[in-house]
Amino acid sequence: MVFFILSFSSLSACNDLVLNSPYPASAEKNQSVLYSSFSERPRHLDPAKSYSSNEYTFIGQIYEPPFQYHYLKRPYELEPLTATQMPEVTYMDSSEKELAMDAPADEIAFSDYIIEIKPGIKFQPHAALARNQKGEYLYHKLKQTQLSDINVLSDFTRTGTRELTAADYVHQIKRLVHPQISSPINELMKQYIAGLDDYAVTIKDKPLLALEDYAISGVQVLDKYRYKIRIKGKYPQFIYWLAMPFFAPMPWEADAFYSQQGLIDKNITLDWQPLGTGPFMLEENNPNLRMVMLKNPNYHAAFYPQEGEPGDKEKGLLQDAGKRLPLIDKAVYQLEKETIPYWNKFLQGYYDASGIASDSFDQAVQFTGGGELGLTPSMQDKGIQLQTVVTSSIFYMGFNMLDSVVGGDSEQARKLRLAISIAIDYEEYISIFMNGRGVAAHGVIPPEIFGFHAGEQGINPYVYDWDGKQARRKPLQTAMQLMQEAGYAEGIDKKTGEALILYLDTAASGPDDRARLNWYRKQFSKLGIQLVIRATDYNRFQQKMLNGNAQIFMWGWNADYPDPENFFFLLYGPNGKVTHGGENAVNYQNRDFDRLFKQMSYMENTPERLAMVKEMQEIIRHDAPWVYGFHPKSFSLSHNWYYNLKPNLMANNKLKYQRIDPKQREILRKQWNQPVLWPIVLVVFLIVLLVLPAVRSFQRRAKETIK
Repeated sequence: MVFFILSFSSLSACNDLVLNSPYPASAEKNQSVLYSSFSERPRHLDPAKSYSSNEYTFIGQIYEPPFQYHYLKRPYELEPLTATQMPEVTYMDSSEKELAMDAPADEIAFSDYIIEIKPGIKFQPHAALARNQKGEYLYHKLKQTQLSDINVLSDFTRTGTRELTAADYVHQIKRLVHPQISSPINELMKQYIAGLDDYAVTIKDKPLLALEDYAISGVQVLDKYRYKIRIKGKYPQFIYWLAMPFFAPMPWEADAFYSQQGLIDKNITLDWQPLGTGPFMLEENNPNLRMVMLKNPNYHAAFYPQEGEPGDKEKGLLQDAGKRLPLIDKAVYQLEKETIPYWNKFLQGYYDASGIASDSFDQAVQFTGGGELGLTPSMQDKGIQLQTVVTSSIFYMGFNMLDSVVGGDSEQARKLRLAISIAIDYEEYISIFMNGRGVAAHGVIPPEIFGFHAGEQGINPYVYDWDGKQARRKPLQTAMQLMQEAGYAEGIDKKTGEALILYLDTAASGPDDRARLNWYRKQFSKLGIQLVIRATDYNRFQQKMLNGNAQIFMWGWNADYPDPENFFFLLYGPNGKVTHGGENAVNYQNRDFDRLFKQMSYMENTPERLAMVKEMQEIIRHDAPWVYGFHPKSFSLSHNWYYNLKPNLMANNKLKYQRIDPKQREILRKQWNQPVLWPIVLVVFLIVLLVLPAVRSFQRRAKETIK
């Protein structure tokens, strides 16, 4: 009984502690720590290789290109990051004579971008930059004896740093075309950066360490803080690329350090251990458990924006205006492969923000009487906040325009494609499979991108009607009429007298995908079409796309930058997948569209460009090479101790602006995670009740024996 009382007392004393916390008690000592998660291992952390959003979660905080997107302003606006100002741009003709800024695009042979970076910026502390008193690098020529004690990067006892220079940006551009790197923008940049294609040939068989021995004719270091990039012709969208990690600086010392075979054998590589100038550095990289980023002690002076767009101040988004960045000390990302444990930890306060999985949607979100989305009472009671935004993405169904049935520019094929476009009810799809988290697409361009129109002027008139208030999908009878005009009345091919059979190629083949694929079958069956699903793995699917062997398929695109060119190029003829290996997966080609695309690509955002975008939308809506599916809608939840959250679909470096109130979090965690002790008390009490008679019986027998 004494043991029971003492045990209960000790448990009661733990009420001030959170017994079920997944983090060590010392994890938040004197630090502002953000807790988040990741669900899949990032493949690349080298900015020349990485092209995935889950990887940008990390490298966007570590590497700094010369420009960035303003965190608060909309429409999206570029501003200097490490640069002193926006680039100085000069246009040249073929004889390298300077042209006026309003010169016709066909007269411009070159565009020179001169970029000046801020002095005094330093790289994070790193072993690759460690030197001795003579200025010699300590770890660039490691011996086997030195390597025997090295298993992870942190085993190196010395680190160093140096100032960022223009040469570091030029070195990174050279890395984009080295075969050892295999950058995904290799071929694209050869089309635009003067001399990059010749440079790629020159260094094709050279080691990575030889990059500094050869020059790119169109990329030059002008002085310590200035460099020039020459672009072929006029390509205004190049400025957006300069805000992506591909164009972040890389010191030559990083390649020299990480190219040592002894380090490669131990999986200590630049693709796994970044080296940048950004606000954070990767302290721990254990993709089977967690990834941890620490505040970079060498981070240069950067400050929270002083202004945003109307309404930001009222939302509390300017409370930290002018404060030095970053606003947190550490970010911990735990591996969470399953949505249920992740969701439960969020509700317990162990993650600061969360998305909403389908399993948790009804628990988190409800529809109000007016049909609007809002948080459930249980979420409101916890002070949880909801943010929604339509993403700069599109998911679509594509028709291979090289196919003899659904492709080509004949009226028969076009009407068949339009009939299918009407029949596939994406509003229903969004409701059933996405819990309403999406917006049906009426063209290629998503919201927030120049050229997007809402309301009546933005509808696809070939698929929708306007009822005076909103767009409504045309009735199925319209689709049936188009089928008849195409020669497939009620799904029967009038030439053969047999049912029309079409083939959908997809890489979606798991159990969760079956319901979706069955739904697509039902949509086609409305028109009497038999849809055959051909599911393969993603590598095989990509190969079929490259060979032009797919008839109909589903795919999607996320914006690289906020410009209509980044979406229209998916339908630009010279980008055809089969002929040119480009991103035009449907192999669509229309002479008028291609002509307008070339003109539109060279233009600034003017009323003339807007009119051109509208004309291009009309052409592709008429030709229907895609079923314009939907733009996903992102739902995110956050606790009320998490500040400065504003959806920014373009910025990769959002973490430095965000702030945590650890004291408020600690109070609420304790409140939400009080140990429930009464079951233990009850069990112990029952054990006592059961044992006590036996003890008394034993004592009685013992006394009788003594007598």
